[in-house]
Amino acid sequence: MELADIKNLNELIDYREKSVVSKTLIDKAVGTVTLFAFDKGEGLSEHTTPYDALVYIFDGEAEITIKGKPFHLKKDQMIIMPANDPHALKAIEKYKMMLIMIRSQ
Repeated sequence: MELADIKNLNELIDYREKSVVSKTLIDKAVGTVTLFAFDKGEGLSEHTTPYDALVYIFDGEAEITIKGKPFHLKKDQMIIMPANDPHALKAIEKYKMMLIMIRSQ
């Protein structure tokens, strides 16, 4: 993928039945940008990361749980998952998201 090129997020990643699909767009020492496509009912179990992470939903609906509190997100909504806070993700409906992780020194 060329860096200086206009792209449509929905066209960069496709859903796969009963799967979670990911595609890394940027992977640098200071952070990453990754797209995910979750089929309905699929998710990521509770985990932590040492970095703040911004999640932007660009298609569908998701439940993101942070420190035990569920957040219902829909298309064009975003949330920040603070570093070291346990979080989990689940597809209410199939959804696509962009994950931006900023690494600290």
